[in-house]
Amino acid sequence: MFKEGRRISRRDFLKGLGLTAGALTLSGLSLSFKGFSQPAVVKVGTLFPYTGPGSEWGPHMRNTADLCAGQINEAAEELLGGPVLNLIHEDTETMPSPAVDRARKLVEVDRVPVLIGSWSSGVTIAVAESVTMPAAILHVVPVATSPFIGVLPADTQDLLFRTIASDAIQGVVAAQLARGEIFPGYKFDTASVIFVDNPYGRGLAEQFARSFEKRGGKVLAQVPHPEEPLPTYTAELEKALAGKPEVLLPINYPGHAVILLKECLEIFDYTSWQFPDALKSLRVFEAIGGEVLAGRMGTVQAADPKRAGFIKFAEAYKEAYGEMPPLPFLDTTYDAVAVTGLAVAKCAIDKVEPTPFNIRDRLRPVATPPGTLVGVEEFKAALEALIRGEEIDYSGAAGEVNFDERGEVITPIEIWMFTEAGITTVMIRSPEEIPPE
Repeated sequence: MFKEGRRISRRDFLKGLGLTAGALTLSGLSLSFKGFSQPAVVKVGTLFPYTGPGSEWGPHMRNTADLCAGQINEAAEELLGGPVLNLIHEDTETMPSPAVDRARKLVEVDRVPVLIGSWSSGVTIAVAESVTMPAAILHVVPVATSPFIGVLPADTQDLLFRTIASDAIQGVVAAQLARGEIFPGYKFDTASVIFVDNPYGRGLAEQFARSFEKRGGKVLAQVPHPEEPLPTYTAELEKALAGKPEVLLPINYPGHAVILLKECLEIFDYTSWQFPDALKSLRVFEAIGGEVLAGRMGTVQAADPKRAGFIKFAEAYKEAYGEMPPLPFLDTTYDAVAVTGLAVAKCAIDKVEPTPFNIRDRLRPVATPPGTLVGVEEFKAALEALIRGEEIDYSGAAGEVNFDERGEVITPIEIWMFTEAGITTVMIRSPEEIPPE
């Protein structure tokens, strides 16, 4: 659909901008860009789960995306003469087939050059392999965490980026937690894993098992179950619990877990669970109950709640929607829209067509060092710097968005715990504290 022109290096690109601070006018401390034509409003597709096992997240991800896009458009209207983003939202149903259908609609009918999504790794890989990569569409992943995404063979043109850390990192921390490396009084020698049979479940299960056994533990069973929710999981639980593991990791989604955990409790009288990112869920808490879940811990890719960028994001979310961000992954969703919007705005400033390749070539320059540091909500300052011809370095809500050569980032891992009253953060493991395996 879109053809790539010559790929410009960051250094050559900046030299060829043709914009200097002396060529711009200043009004007080603000820059004016209104001598140029009004920027094109770029359609950006989003794929979030409003139905299916991940439906708890969809509305909140949309709220977050709309919040960030509104902030970027407000800055663009003041400095560039008009908005730059128009988000078009579609439902993945948390399943690959309908998500691929909706992605095709976004690409072929709406003709978006960028797609942001999704929540599920199985959905994300299906969309990337079937739609975005073949059509040469830029694909920015805000949540899906499977290690396979970072090495996807279909991404032959550097069009797949991700603003959340891979489960290659979460799996290591989950194993450290289970083996007692983090809390000496919390340690298990044997474990079993029951996982959703898609790239998310397989990837995290494999990494956990490898890291757990490297630390002297023994994984007794790894039992898959279908991605489509089942009415019962008793057969899978019988296999997973046959060896009497000291801890069970259910690596799946809330739509699966609310059934599986109830059966685990009521049929097998087993509640020694450790949870992954997707089950840091209010739906799970409400279905199983705090009196049962209290003390059970888990891991999730998450910002340090004391991080300035996260605090600013959380306050803005509360002001817009009347509550603090209620679930994980909203910070990484904000960052995905932020870097996409800044790259789109840079296309307008550079007076180039906002094609997938032109937007891609500006993702790393707006998000990685060196450059003027800009943070959450600071989009006016970011655009002013870009107008002056400066590099910028966006520091996000979840962490630094320093894309590597594969379009990957590293964000902290949170250790969290269910209490009788809800969910609480226990500890944040910084990237520097996490070993490679």
